[in-house]
Amino acid sequence: MNSKTHSRVALAQTASWRDYLCLCKPKVVLMILITTMVGMYLASGKSFNIELMLIATVAIGFAASAAAVINHVIDVKIDTKMQRTQWRPMVNQRVSTKQALCFSAILVFTAMFLLLRYVNALTACLTLLGFIGYACVYSCYLKHHTPQNIVFGGFAGAIPPLLGWTSVANDITLEPILLTLIIFLWTPAHFWPLAIDRLEDYKQANVPMLPVVKGVHYTKNCIIAYTLATVLASLLPVLFHYSGLIYLSIASGLGLWFGFYAVKLKITNDELLALQTFRVSIYYLIALFLALLVDHFVVFRL
Repeated sequence: MNSKTHSRVALAQTASWRDYLCLCKPKVVLMILITTMVGMYLASGKSFNIELMLIATVAIGFAASAAAVINHVIDVKIDTKMQRTQWRPMVNQRVSTKQALCFSAILVFTAMFLLLRYVNALTACLTLLGFIGYACVYSCYLKHHTPQNIVFGGFAGAIPPLLGWTSVANDITLEPILLTLIIFLWTPAHFWPLAIDRLEDYKQANVPMLPVVKGVHYTKNCIIAYTLATVLASLLPVLFHYSGLIYLSIASGLGLWFGFYAVKLKITNDELLALQTFRVSIYYLIALFLALLVDHFVVFRL
């Protein structure tokens, strides 16, 4: 047995299901699925097709996981230079490029089969568009060529509520577009605090994130701008009469909370605040979408 063969055998033996799960970025996928399911429930009205919703959720989760795996493959050289990513399975050679690509292919083909066979072609096309947008357009090009990568690539991460809606309704209306807009505007305000916290990592890896190219001061101003835009967009469902006073009150409180951290990040030099703002942005979005559900079900009960 030559050294290359021995290396491949050793690699196969050391890869575990936890390594493959890690490649899927489960925390990110969980957020995607939460917003997807909100879109499903809002489109469902009073009746629920549980089987359809379950299949669609699994398929969309598979597609999102497949895109995450591709991101790991493309970023492996960068990940070796960044402290926060040096533990990843591909960096430590527990999973090979071939194994990762095969795993991603299985996930995305399974997702497409489930969506086309049991859901609808519209959702399948939009899911495939999101996969290509994140795995190819963002990961392969935007991330490495522009400090506005998060903004331009934001559509791929913003469409989950639209996918949830179309999987049930098989059409596109204004309501899911508004939800997509909220996530699109939220994404830069969410990610740039993390980019500030990991500034030296991105410098070391030569990734042109906004704080690397334009500086931390400029990035903090942009965070405030996008946070304000997100909060204003979060009120649009009320303006267009898709949600009521319950959602309005919760969304307003959440917006003040998110905005407080964005402003505090701007006016203070606390090194821990960037990561705190990043975490607050996650809780904000989850709570906002859950508020949509609460308001929706209270209205139907009345």
